[in-house]
Amino acid sequence: MDIVIKNLTKLYGAQRAVDNLSFEVKTGEILGFLGPNGAGKTTTMKTIAGYIKPTEGTIRVGRYNVETDADKVKQVIGYLPEHNPLYSDMYVVDYLRYMAQLQLLRADKINDRIYEMVNVCGLEGEKHKRISELSKGYRQRVGLAQALIHDPQVLILDEPTTGLDPNQIIEIRQLIRKIGHEKTIILSSHILAEVEATCDRILIINKGRIVADGTSDQLRKASSGCECVKITVENADRNDVVCVMQNIDTVELIDTVKDYPDSFEIQSKEGESSRRAIFNACVENGWVLTEMTPIETKLEDVFRELTK
Repeated sequence: MDIVIKNLTKLYGAQRAVDNLSFEVKTGEILGFLGPNGAGKTTTMKTIAGYIKPTEGTIRVGRYNVETDADKVKQVIGYLPEHNPLYSDMYVVDYLRYMAQLQLLRADKINDRIYEMVNVCGLEGEKHKRISELSKGYRQRVGLAQALIHDPQVLILDEPTTGLDPNQIIEIRQLIRKIGHEKTIILSSHILAEVEATCDRILIINKGRIVADGTSDQLRKASSGCECVKITVENADRNDVVCVMQNIDTVELIDTVKDYPDSFEIQSKEGESSRRAIFNACVENGWVLTEMTPIETKLEDVFRELTK
């Protein structure tokens, strides 16, 4: 089920939290939704989920309009807020039963659905415990189970791995990837490596506006602009290598690598590639080229450049 957002604006008094935002998320796609604190991520996600009304613009989830078909939209969306609102005194199974009833599941289907969610979310050993007795990781699993209990076609996850240890993060990531094959997912997180590992596409907003949209590879390439490679050359004098590489027409600059006397970082001129010329220069001078690897801009660097 596709999500289509057109000209979404949300005002809080004079503050423009979301500013004329337009984008789409396709069925089966996991969208990473990034931005600094106050960028408008949570506001946008709450608006899509129908928790708050937009000031301007339209949101369609499948064939439903979020404002005019609010009840229908809530039936097809599963939402896990940043602050997981659990009833800590309830037992896990009882809580999931309660949430299934709120979602108007048929009574004869509820037990089967609870059993399925317990298995999918890895809650078998915790299902008869009070929620207050669970670790942070298992509470997040319960939150994810309640978001999935009515088998929604769209899943909105606001910081689903916040506060989890590395092992728990990997488990939640695998779970999201597993269910993402058949659902449309919007995932917000401040852990950029997590977004890169989990999401098919990344959308970055700043001050309520989109500043980047694409795969992680596309964002890094667009940010770097120029080809950068690291090379390691054996059987060569360091100064000779620098001199030869500087004379290649397509090379913009060359830097030595600290603590690695045989290694160099070479940046090409914009729109140019120097890899073939570097290889040929090594052959002509009788040097052994043991490494030539691209240096990619980190997603963290892209994020900082776009949102600083």
